[in-house]
Amino acid sequence: MSFEGFIIHHSSCTSINGVGYDFWIGADSVVTSAPLLTDPSHIHICLQGNFNRSYDLLGTAEKQQLFIASKLIMELSRQYDISPLFLYPHSSTCPGEEFPWNELVIYPSHGYH
Repeated sequence: MSFEGFIIHHSSCTSINGVGYDFWIGADSVVTSAPLLTDPSHIHICLQGNFNRSYDLLGTAEKQQLFIASKLIMELSRQYDISPLFLYPHSSTCPGEEFPWNELVIYPSHGYH
């Protein structure tokens, strides 16, 4: 499969129905994967909670979820030969206008931030 990038969700999205994502990052930072990747163009990652606010307003557990998401994106990028910079929101309201996108980005040449 050739993927174009990653779609990021958060679970407070009104259209999340328990499906529609390939990887779930729980509030405890445990990653759960779907049995199969179902979207032929993107890998979908959902973070449990509401991430529609700036990084400074997130709690420690939420910041840990973002760190785990970054690591997951890097691993999937290597596995499927996708740039880790191709990150897209699920919609205009998910994961939200205030989602801390910069905290998800790990530049491959520089390692973790």
